[in-house]
Amino acid sequence: MTSFDTKVCLVTGAGSGIGRAMALAFAKAGARVVVCDIDAGSAGRTAAEIGDAAVAAAADVSDEASVAALAETAIEACGRVDVLCNNAGIMDTMALPADITVEQWERVLRVNLTGTFLVTHAVLPHMLSQGGGAIVNTASEAGIRGGAAGAAYTASKHGVVGLTKSVAWAYAKDGIRCNAILPGPTMTNIADGTAFDPAGAARLGPVLALGERLAQPEQMAEAALFLASDAASFVNGAIVPVDGGWSAA
Repeated sequence: MTSFDTKVCLVTGAGSGIGRAMALAFAKAGARVVVCDIDAGSAGRTAAEIGDAAVAAAADVSDEASVAALAETAIEACGRVDVLCNNAGIMDTMALPADITVEQWERVLRVNLTGTFLVTHAVLPHMLSQGGGAIVNTASEAGIRGGAAGAAYTASKHGVVGLTKSVAWAYAKDGIRCNAILPGPTMTNIADGTAFDPAGAARLGPVLALGERLAQPEQMAEAALFLASDAASFVNGAIVPVDGGWSAA
């Protein structure tokens, strides 16, 4: 796979889980990495693992001003952004449409979908001015299914899939590629502390049971690394399941 030497990669949600694995993988491939997380301590720990090739940045992707400051930090520190990994996200309680609260709906959509849009919106002008770039969005199996998560998470990840395709189509002639990975069940802490809705969990159980194999975050990172690399130079608008065959069931 092509080296990422001289490249700058911005990863959101990089304090733990898939985002941390992405940050480490891009750094190992030679990139300078802007490690972003809403928790400054988590971002700092991932950056410390990488060393001098990392810049830690705390940002709330659901907040426009925070995202604008993040983009400014990345450009001031590194001069450019060649790769953007929109990975930050939160889980819902698996509540069904009649049971979810409006507050939870708006929070999940704000982080998972609007957050992906805000960071993309902030970085795109820089990619356009430098003549290209690669964006990899972390969607989910829930982005192509109706029964893999609650109403809010499902809608948010379907939205990420649509946004991915829109960006890919809009900027293909500008040297910008945008693809998405669809992780299946993965060993992360996204659901830590979440009190799941019993009725929703019971209804979704049969579909969730199909994804019985758990992936490691590094397996998601390797897929992102490929999609961002020159080895995938003609891959644009792809929605790639990384689920051990779950979507084939």
